[in-house]
Amino acid sequence: MFGRSRTDIGLQAEQQALQYLQQQGLEHVTSNYRCKVGEIDLVMRSTCGELVFVEVRYRQGKSHGGAVASIDRRKQRRLINAANYYLQVHGQNNIPCRFDVVAIDDNGCGERRISWICNAIETN
Repeated sequence: MFGRSRTDIGLQAEQQALQYLQQQGLEHVTSNYRCKVGEIDLVMRSTCGELVFVEVRYRQGKSHGGAVASIDRRKQRRLINAANYYLQVHGQNNIPCRFDVVAIDDNGCGERRISWICNAIETN
């Protein structure tokens, strides 16, 4: 991956996650939603109409626990705050929603494993 920036790698991972979720039947609403309280990588809509806020994590190797392990409580709180902001701004406070994670782990040889974790973040 020499010569590629972290931003380029992250955008490629988000694009891969988007394609994967669309193949699973989710509809794309928006990408890289940024607001004053945080950022949401992908906002999708499930087949039953709920909004799905998706955090995409990419890691090369598992020396630090892999992609899923990189989502700490602070990151979860920022995601929840950004989602609440999104819902308020778009007048969608009464729409059911959930938080999913798409974790992409690279074994260092170019092989990527995608894990989709539904309801990965508890809001209570």
